[in-house]
Amino acid sequence: MAREKRPAPTPPEPKQEALDTTRFVRVRGAREHNLKDVDVDIPRDALVVFSGVSGSGKSSLAFGTLYAEAQRRYLESVSPYARRLIDQAGVPEVDSIEGLPPAVALQQQRGTPSARSSVGSVTTMSSLVRMLFSRAGSYPPQQPMLYAEDFSPNTPQGACPRCHGLGKVMDVTERAMVPDDSLSIRERAIAAWPPAWHGQNLRDILVTLGYDVDKPWRELPKKDRDWILYTDETPTVPVYAGFTPKETRAALRSKMEPSYMGTFTGARNYVLHTLATTQSALMRKRVSRFITGSTCPVCNGKRLKPEALSVTFAGLDVAEFAGTPLSRLREVLEPAARADWGGAPSGGTLDRASAKAAVAKRVAQGGSAHAAAPDVRRTPNLSEEKRLTAQRIARDLLARIATLEQLGLGYLSLDRATPTLSPGELQRLRLATQLGSHLFGVIYVLDEPSAGLHPADSEALLVALERLRDGGNTLFVVEHDVGAMRRADWLVDVGPGAGERGGEVLYSGPPEGLVHVQSSQTRPYLFGEVPAPARPQRTPRGWLRLAGIHRNNLHGLDAAFPLGVLTVVTGVSGSGKSSLVSQALRDLVLAHLGGEADGDEEPANEADLLAADQAEPVRGRIAEGADRIARLVQVDQKPIGRTPRSNLATYTGLFDDVRKLFAATPLAKRRKYDAGRFSFNLPKGRCPTCEGEGFVSVEMLFMPSVFAPCPQCHGARYNTDTLEVTWQDRTIAEVLGMTVDEALAFFEGQASIARSLSVLQSLGLGYLRLGQPATELSGGEAQRIKLATELQRPGRSATLYLLDEPTTGLHPADVDKLLVQLHALADAGHTVVLVEHEMRVAAQADWVIDVGPGAGEEGGRIVVEGPPAKVAQARASRTAPYLARALDDAS
Repeated sequence: MAREKRPAPTPPEPKQEALDTTRFVRVRGAREHNLKDVDVDIPRDALVVFSGVSGSGKSSLAFGTLYAEAQRRYLESVSPYARRLIDQAGVPEVDSIEGLPPAVALQQQRGTPSARSSVGSVTTMSSLVRMLFSRAGSYPPQQPMLYAEDFSPNTPQGACPRCHGLGKVMDVTERAMVPDDSLSIRERAIAAWPPAWHGQNLRDILVTLGYDVDKPWRELPKKDRDWILYTDETPTVPVYAGFTPKETRAALRSKMEPSYMGTFTGARNYVLHTLATTQSALMRKRVSRFITGSTCPVCNGKRLKPEALSVTFAGLDVAEFAGTPLSRLREVLEPAARADWGGAPSGGTLDRASAKAAVAKRVAQGGSAHAAAPDVRRTPNLSEEKRLTAQRIARDLLARIATLEQLGLGYLSLDRATPTLSPGELQRLRLATQLGSHLFGVIYVLDEPSAGLHPADSEALLVALERLRDGGNTLFVVEHDVGAMRRADWLVDVGPGAGERGGEVLYSGPPEGLVHVQSSQTRPYLFGEVPAPARPQRTPRGWLRLAGIHRNNLHGLDAAFPLGVLTVVTGVSGSGKSSLVSQALRDLVLAHLGGEADGDEEPANEADLLAADQAEPVRGRIAEGADRIARLVQVDQKPIGRTPRSNLATYTGLFDDVRKLFAATPLAKRRKYDAGRFSFNLPKGRCPTCEGEGFVSVEMLFMPSVFAPCPQCHGARYNTDTLEVTWQDRTIAEVLGMTVDEALAFFEGQASIARSLSVLQSLGLGYLRLGQPATELSGGEAQRIKLATELQRPGRSATLYLLDEPTTGLHPADVDKLLVQLHALADAGHTVVLVEHEMRVAAQADWVIDVGPGAGEEGGRIVVEGPPAKVAQARASRTAPYLARALDDAS
């Protein structure tokens, strides 16, 4: 049924001074980031979409101005101490904003990855589940009642005493530390020990302590091996550098003056201490190879103490309950929510093992969990208090589950770790929480909520947003999806270009009015005026076939990827696309190549290691075509650096060539400056006050810390002597302040630098500054920078490129630029495989593999595969109708 279009608010008269601010938010003089003194009036109680190319300034208007000002006004009523505890958005550059209600931001950010954060904690449903088990659970005889905190793995009361609530224990095994036990200690059998002098020092200490460092490791007594690897003792002994064991013994007997006194550290303690304290990414990556995470032997991975796990509800302990997909959990809770739910009939209840077996059997047959054994959900002598408590909590949980299912998240479980969620999934979880809050008169500011969503899931998302609007709220949505633009009540188009070429409001009004704005890059896509470029379909040069794949919801799957062409893998959110491409295909090809993918990052901390180890290993094999792949490149949306010191220029490598140019100038040669002098990471060239950061942190007691430009270098990052050196009348700091477009013109004639810059420009990144910190880049920008870094490399061998949703965060105009580069890779004979929801991209692929048909347990199969036109005709595919529409638009 066609959706009834709400009447759009009447645009205010341009010259009207006494504007009715009860219906409009009035912005005057917005200058945040690249906004150019923007004046705009935006209606309240409406679904408003902010559109424009990447970097145009739409987020600066929606988040940097409107949300930041709404938060600032609210925080003025909060005590200074409380403000310090809140992550504040800052004070926006704007003259005035009138008619602005309180605002809630739902952004596409993960926050700090934590092995303890989960779907249940994000949605606050875990608190209800713990209360359900505490007040209405079935307790073993003689066990006292537990509090809700006892059912949380994140509290001392509830956490397993062995793994402290993580479910896994970190271990450093002998096999990992000593991979080749035929070697002796002198031959570096202990691979976990540090290289170079430090490792030699530890070996010399063992000689002093009387251990045989020349005997093969396997022939040493077990007690000696265990002490060397696992001791907590740290003896300090004399070391005679360069002495043989015999000479060392003689020196000890004669009490000769040692070279120095050395302190011993066991191999395991060295690994764990290095992981916890090192600032070196290279060292962290090295020692992480010797660490394994294994299931906790006490709680079997369930994270809770035994007393908590002994309490059940509907035959499930709290860990099993949290591990059940939400769609199945609904079936478990529905009986408890009914008014007639009560105590058990005579004869008592099923025992726990029988109950679980009955549930599993029924579920396997496609039935509901509660129907398997009616008695499972009943406890003997159920009190009225327990019955009413269970009924009320079950109803609350069911209402929240219904909202999550409407948003296409029924395949998730409450214990799903936050770091394993996509940004789109995380944002929808937060949206579901807001839908349940029933707030009124609030502005919700959302950052690309359709990102990472299949078109079918986007429909459900838009319905949810309209529910919020109809509940008396205002929605400001930063969005690239043209479907969302067409559903909007009001459109604010920002542009026309990116960076300095953007920052203007081109149009503010009902979506249909944008048709008259010729300068808008959004207009031709919104009204279907940009057909896809015609190109002949490529013929596969062979096949890369996978057999028997097991990973997440893939169970024994066989899949085939054509070589030398562009393949797009589609399917609803949670169907198994990423499990197939970004995990199974990647891991199997890596195992064949015997290395790591270019762009792989090291684990940052213990949480990273545990999260990486939580997923089951890929099972399966490459049945054909492995010999046709010489190299694997995975281009993901992870940040290109964790600190502001990493930026576009340093990541792509072009800054090395720039520094060499400055080092070759006459003044630099006279002063004997090398290229390192022009690095803001080295003491000899950087500003000593800010140490090359360009800013300093000013503590404000009970207020948040303020970051101000460095008082000595004023943000230039370099010391005065370094800034005296110029190339073409520009300092190194001024070069870092250039945009890619500006730098391309400036470095004309410098082939290596120009090549890097031209690729960045071709991917739509011409607006980025060379020195723009990595922490300021979006996931889509980071991914395109990684792709540009790869594209600038000459003479690549046959490569498999894997990209997971590369169009996330991209305007349709930028998507077209990206496609040009991806087609160029396939034209050069490389194999490109994308996981993608954007049907415009799928329509231009050579081959489409549709995974599904549903999500979670209902997915994990290949529904249809072939050229786009074939897939578009498949009745069983949820992707087909949207792909067919895209093919029609492209023709």
